[in-house]
Amino acid sequence: MKNNFIYLAVLAAGFASCEPEFENNVNADYTSGDANFTSYVAVGNSLTAGYMDGTVSRVGQTYSFPNLLAQKFALVGGGEFTQPSYAEDVNNLGGIQGLAPTRLVIDASQGRPENIAGTPTITLTPQATAFNNMGVPGAKSFHLLAPGYGNPAGLALGQANPYFVRHATSSNATVLGDAMTKNPTFFTNWIGANDVLSYATNGGAQSNGNTPAADHNETGNTTPSTYGSNDITNATTFAGVYSTIINTLTANGAKGVVATIPSVTSIPYFTTVPFAPLSPSALGGATNIATLNAQLYNNLDAIFTALGEPNRVNPLSATSANPILIIDVDATDRSAQIAAALTPTLGAPTATAFGQVFGKARQTTANDLIVLPASSVIGTVNTSSPSTSININGVTFPMANKWVLTSTEKTKVANATAAYNSAIISIAASKNLAVADMNSILNQLVTGLRIETGQVYTANYFSGVTSESKVLFSLDGVHPNARGYAVIANEIIKVINRHYNANLPLHYVNYFPGINIVGSN
Repeated sequence: MKNNFIYLAVLAAGFASCEPEFENNVNADYTSGDANFTSYVAVGNSLTAGYMDGTVSRVGQTYSFPNLLAQKFALVGGGEFTQPSYAEDVNNLGGIQGLAPTRLVIDASQGRPENIAGTPTITLTPQATAFNNMGVPGAKSFHLLAPGYGNPAGLALGQANPYFVRHATSSNATVLGDAMTKNPTFFTNWIGANDVLSYATNGGAQSNGNTPAADHNETGNTTPSTYGSNDITNATTFAGVYSTIINTLTANGAKGVVATIPSVTSIPYFTTVPFAPLSPSALGGATNIATLNAQLYNNLDAIFTALGEPNRVNPLSATSANPILIIDVDATDRSAQIAAALTPTLGAPTATAFGQVFGKARQTTANDLIVLPASSVIGTVNTSSPSTSININGVTFPMANKWVLTSTEKTKVANATAAYNSAIISIAASKNLAVADMNSILNQLVTGLRIETGQVYTANYFSGVTSESKVLFSLDGVHPNARGYAVIANEIIKVINRHYNANLPLHYVNYFPGINIVGSN
């Protein structure tokens, strides 16, 4: 999936006593300072493209943070700002025919997010045009330099990106090369999130669910052409690629803003589903829980305890919420011991099957992060189970590794993020570029951030009418909504004002829409 996250503006000390310049102010003293916005180019991934609610749509794209920045740049001599055309998205459904579903909305009649009804009208018809907004959803750092990333022939092979296919100037074009044809005098560069985010959002697993994706900081593999889609990019490789991108963007004297990569595990995609989501009522009550314990949990607890792992699986509680069963690829494999312990009562074939199912199983803990899509899988029937007596996902059948980011996997994400950000800051300093430290900003979201208007936003995902106005994330749990992109634009404007001695006004965040709710779908 096209992954990235939201970054928020904070209220500087003493700022509440000042009157900020919002978009409705008229001020003849607006200046560009040391910057030249004649040709502004934005490079990046889905955040730059204006991706929200799981897609890019005609209306959603208008709220991209580069487009919002360009509106302010126009006040001080900024030139035309173009974005890939989504005019064919006549009903504002988003998606791409045959490749991506429609955008997410809240269906008020059902009380949950779902894809809006309808069929995407967006096609892969080539526009063969370079745009000022060169954000490509799904792009990793090295993809910006990859010839053929917009070649339709590479789609089936996983070598091309449908979003870049729509507007690449040629089948051999690169994202950065097309961006440079706009002769940028000013740029924003927000790339690198997907180099680690795709690993995280897939629970550290490859597509089969349990095989671990690679962390190339550990493997030492510096050749991106050999990477899997969910692998973590080697930090040295990232630094080299990032340096090439910045050297290219600044070759003709352009100034710009680069953004650091936030700690991705703070976004709603990882914080919405609790590690212990199984209430006693969801498990069928005390009687059913007693049966589950007698037939499964007590046995697993006894086996793991005997092997020196007393808390790997505990009996279910009839009075409090319970964790789910998962596969932990880093856990000690106890398949043989489980099979041996159960053979006297179940027989060798069945006991062996049970050993294979539960050999790397454990219950989730507070150190684990369950990904948002798991909410629709927990408690459903797993058709790959060898027995109908152990076929309920998360209850009697361990959920695949892809549904949970474990503490070990979280450490890999954190280490990669820190290494990338160190490179970003160092490379930016070597070119005297402004840095929007989105990592620092996002970390403050957990306790609540107050923006210029006094509004406080938190990391809580949509949870009812009381929180609708406080939500800056879109319904995919990763990307901002329109209001969130306005906050991002404001943060970058403040960085520009400080670093380049400019005087640009801010957007008024509350003017922008939040969560998209429909009466019925």
